[in-house]
Amino acid sequence: MADSGYFWLKALHIIAVIAWMAGMLYLPRLFVYHVDAAKGSELSERLKVMERRLMRAIINPAMIAAVALGVALLFVSPFVDWSDGWIYAKLAFIVVLSGIHGLLSRHRREFADDRNTRSGRYFRILNETPAVLMVGIVIFVVVKPF
Repeated sequence: MADSGYFWLKALHIIAVIAWMAGMLYLPRLFVYHVDAAKGSELSERLKVMERRLMRAIINPAMIAAVALGVALLFVSPFVDWSDGWIYAKLAFIVVLSGIHGLLSRHRREFADDRNTRSGRYFRILNETPAVLMVGIVIFVVVKPF
């Protein structure tokens, strides 16, 4: 099958996106717990390790793979019509999602240095943002509303 390369790229892209989103949804939840942990406590130190490992071993590599595979798909996909608006909306949401990734990375460093000043409520709200963006991205790709 001549298109098998495209389908392999697409499958790997979806796997990378799932891993990226799993981490993006879990890390702020760890921050919610970390806010309530006393600085220097066993729990705080354990959360620091979990947050660092999650970011370095899952979230960062998954984002890099998702973006690289997504760019590759843009070049080989027979389904992207650049005159449609959905592709630009999807790319805009991905830029925002990448910004959230950077924000979570900054917050992780603040927790690592015991410098967090944000509340649990802030992190609960931040926890929902990647999910909302993901819903929009999936709708743009599948439904192509414009």
